[in-house]
Amino acid sequence: MPGAAPQAIAVTRALTQVLRQDRGRLMAALVARLGDFQLAEDALQEACLSAQVHWARSGLPASPQGWLIKVAGRKALDRLRTEGRSARREATLAELAVFDPDVAAEDIPDERLRLIFTCCHPALEEKSRVALTLRTVCGLTTEEIARLFLDAAPTMGQRLSRAKAKIKAAGIPFAVPEPEQWNARLQTVLTTLYLIFTTGYIAGPGEPRDLCSEAIFLTQLLLSLCPAEAEIEGALALMLLTDARRAARVSADGATVPPAEQDRSLWNTAGITQGRALLDGALARKRAGPFQIKAAISSCQMAEEGPDWPQIVDLYTVLLLLEPTPIIRLNHAVALSETGRVPAALSLIGRLRPDLEGFQPFHAAAAAVYAKAGNIEEARRNWLAALALTDNDADRRLLNKFLISHPATTLSIEQVSAAGRSDPLSTTGQPSASVRAGREADTPTTSAYP
Repeated sequence: MPGAAPQAIAVTRALTQVLRQDRGRLMAALVARLGDFQLAEDALQEACLSAQVHWARSGLPASPQGWLIKVAGRKALDRLRTEGRSARREATLAELAVFDPDVAAEDIPDERLRLIFTCCHPALEEKSRVALTLRTVCGLTTEEIARLFLDAAPTMGQRLSRAKAKIKAAGIPFAVPEPEQWNARLQTVLTTLYLIFTTGYIAGPGEPRDLCSEAIFLTQLLLSLCPAEAEIEGALALMLLTDARRAARVSADGATVPPAEQDRSLWNTAGITQGRALLDGALARKRAGPFQIKAAISSCQMAEEGPDWPQIVDLYTVLLLLEPTPIIRLNHAVALSETGRVPAALSLIGRLRPDLEGFQPFHAAAAAVYAKAGNIEEARRNWLAALALTDNDADRRLLNKFLISHPATTLSIEQVSAAGRSDPLSTTGQPSASVRAGREADTPTTSAYP
């Protein structure tokens, strides 16, 4: 039939656009009605398949979102009718019986806040929280999520299935937590969103999905639903300030560029202005939290005359009271070295080594501090260790530059090359989600490493 192929392409594009923009809202509305992640996902998928046929034959409906949620409701109803009797089935059928057949896009309730809190429930493993949020709220495919975590698609599929089953079996409510649980649960949600951001930041421009933008969008959504929450403002400010440096993060030769050496003309001034305005608003609320402090550190890194290291040291000192983690201690040590307190920094690094031995940025940061101390041999040993743990080509190029600029005294160039070729996962195993995805946020801000 003439014109059928172009029409099919047009329908596919329209459907893709609708899902890109509103899949999270559709999924949230369906999960709220069905109380079942998998049933909601299957029903929406079947509705999309029907849309390919009906929209090509009858044209786009007035409200594609309303059409999809109405048909998904019918699909779920059909599936439930084939199940045996159960209290859940009867309750869901009763809910679907009053499903508005003429629902329009603007009539679909925005349940995404409840969806985000459910996906980020602390009963789920950290990696599962991130994966489930990417799948249900952002709409990434299982294959896309698996690639981000260096997992096989079947493995990630199993993880997602287990997370959905756990929510169902444990009766995790599809709800925003009560006021007394709000602060603790909000930090979990913000941490998950920030892991999504840093996953995208580290993945680089080659990834088909811009996870940095997805995370910023979700955090903006969270802020619009919960205005005047200082920590949400702080998390959003941190993302915007970090994102503002993205264009300058890698040089023309493909090597990572430390913040202090970046071409500032490539920084996004609008993002910096927006991020700092959000940070100022958050701090004015006098409810300081970890994300606000990290955003303040990021702002100090981008000070007009160069990083304000004394203030960064002070901010890390405060942050350690809230997050006394090894990575924050490492960042504190690096900041100390940048203010000239190299012996104190080396002492801290020595104590952190047992905890961070398999963490690539630890070795990169340690190398920079040893180089400041004039101990080039130890600096080279740590750069080699960092190279062996690196799974990012841009970081590998930067580390090689450091090695070349600090000639060996006893380590050979063959050792350098061997370290650069090694497979980081063959000796260290799979990095945890927090280590891989959280790296950028908590990586030392030394001028020697981003």
